[in-house]
Amino acid sequence: MRHYVAQVDSLGKENAALRDENTRIKDKNTQLASTLQQTEKEREHLSERMTLAEKLNVTGVSLTALKGNGKVEKNVTKAKQLMVTFTIPQNNSTPSGTKKIYMRITSPEGTLLGNAGTFPFEGGQVAYTDATTIDYGGEEIPGVKIYWNVTQTLTPGTYTVELFADNYRLVSRQFTLKK
Repeated sequence: MRHYVAQVDSLGKENAALRDENTRIKDKNTQLASTLQQTEKEREHLSERMTLAEKLNVTGVSLTALKGNGKVEKNVTKAKQLMVTFTIPQNNSTPSGTKKIYMRITSPEGTLLGNAGTFPFEGGQVAYTDATTIDYGGEEIPGVKIYWNVTQTLTPGTYTVELFADNYRLVSRQFTLKK
């Protein structure tokens, strides 16, 4: 009988030790799951930041009305061409390669000037005024120009220029053209 009591006592101690170990393992498992979840959130955040860092940037956007001979026209109603000029700064995060930049020019009345086609943007199709293709290698590209030949009557007022590439709106600027 003493033998059985000693065996039950031994089994009870072993059972308590196993419960303690099981509790420690469950706590460690919960801690690891929490760390994994936090690491996954950080990875998603860094992935979003990297995607934004890869976006092509644009600076120094300008809109100029031109005469038929390519010189600046001060009177927008006499313009034969509109020229948008901008710089693409150096960005080592942006993948190198051919980039198509779409330009939209909206008149003071809110209508799109020209209609060179459409491009995919945020799950839909967006009409654009004109586009250009550049070969981007990560270095700065100054003086990028996109021309639009005037095909309709232009009025004095505030024009909006938007540039898009790689499913991003790169810039949206407003310019006042006078008569």
